[in-house]
Amino acid sequence: MAARFDTLFAGTSAVSVRNEIFADEIAARPHHPTPALLLTSYTPFRLNRLATGVSDHLSAVYKQRFGLEIPEWRVIVTVGPAWSCTAQHVADSTRMHKTRVSRAIASLVKRGLIERTCNADDRREMELRLTSSGRAMYTELAPLALERERALLSCLSEEELRGFNEALERLEEYLRLA
Repeated sequence: MAARFDTLFAGTSAVSVRNEIFADEIAARPHHPTPALLLTSYTPFRLNRLATGVSDHLSAVYKQRFGLEIPEWRVIVTVGPAWSCTAQHVADSTRMHKTRVSRAIASLVKRGLIERTCNADDRREMELRLTSSGRAMYTELAPLALERERALLSCLSEEELRGFNEALERLEEYLRLA
């Protein structure tokens, strides 16, 4: 039997053999085509890939020059313009898990870039503030990051940029991120 099988199907792929053996059964099945999912055309994947690419592009500013990792960078630029805020505000604003926020804050405190103070209204809550070193870093870092953003977006016309920002706003509203 094995010799006959080898003779009949020599040089044929396993899929072809299966299709030959079960041809009647396959033909009797109702045809429900599965829609193709091409990852490179799938919007959530493209957004994720774009976000990673933009992060890598910006890391030249905050990682190489200031020694900040992504979570630390996000904390610095969230606290910087606010002058003070809570870790919960950072987590909500950046959508980072509170554990990542906590580790980033601990690292920044250790480096002397952020300080924690008790909230006058709620002693259980800690306010985050940039130290003078943290403020100096933010003051130097913010214009560099904004210039890097401008350079990145320079490949878009004014009309394309306006449309891009409007689309981002709609998606953020839909996902209740705005």
